Amino acid sequence: MNGELVKRDEAVVSVYDRGFLFGDGVFEGIRAYNGNVFKLKEHLVRLFDSAKAIMLNIPLSHEEIEQAVVKTLKKNQLHTAYIRIIVSRGVGQGYNLDPFVCNRPQLFVMTEGFEAFPRHLYETGIDIVTVATRRNRSDVLSPQVKSLNYLNNILVKIEAIQAGAKDGLIMNTDGYVAEGTTNNIFIVKNGKVVTPAIYQGALEGITRSSIIEILNKFQVAVNESPLTRHDIHTADEVFLTGTASEVIPVVKVDGRVVADGKPGEKTRLLIDAFQQLAVTDGVKFSL
Repeated sequence: MNGELVKRDEAVVSVYDRGFLFGDGVFEGIRAYNGNVFKLKEHLVRLFDSAKAIMLNIPLSHEEIEQAVVKTLKKNQLHTAYIRIIVSRGVGQGYNLDPFVCNRPQLFVMTEGFEAFPRHLYETGIDIVTVATRRNRSDVLSPQVKSLNYLNNILVKIEAIQAGAKDGLIMNTDGYVAEGTTNNIFIVKNGKVVTPAIYQGALEGITRSSIIEILNKFQVAVNESPLTRHDIHTADEVFLTGTASEVIPVVKVDGRVVADGKPGEKTRLLIDAFQQLAVTDGVKFSL
């Protein structure tokens, strides 16, 4: 917390912190795999980009945050972990919305064990449903800003849970597919891989970029273009990607079974390839 190691129960902030009052801050979710912080440098670039977009000055440098992440992992004796970096604008003047009265941003690095889905679902796949809640318009709040205000995603998660599904499929205000609750979405149709273009309201996910990188190495082109619900319903394969969920197969969408109801060939290949990449590409550390 702000460059110092603090016990979990002692890591507290003021009730007047703007992250608590207004969701005024940014964050990154990162994974460490067997002593490798996957794509840490890329995550930090995105963290600083998010902060710049909302005119929030991060009190530490890229290198200092990188060191803080490794230091926290070592202190908690974690080779493999989920890492959350949070930067709040800090305490302002009560309920005053003016962000420029804040002079001390708060920075937290948290590490702990976490799995988005039980491991057996990576073998069997999950079901998802299209939700009524739409993705916030990109010209109002860019999805590339990972802000502390996650209400849009929470509303989607509520709908998915109420429908008995593992995740929700979000459409943009034009009726095209944007992404999952906290995941990017890919489909395979007639051997071609397609994912929604970023301008459709999707986050340019680190895992998304990694999957595109892997597919390019396999000489499989990825088409980034608009997708409709019909495209998802009739796909040969569907899978989600994200820092927490990694690569998770989807076998049912809105009650429609995807192909034979089992994770597809390309999906299984990508799960294996991603696991290999996750332990090699990043910042190494030892306990």
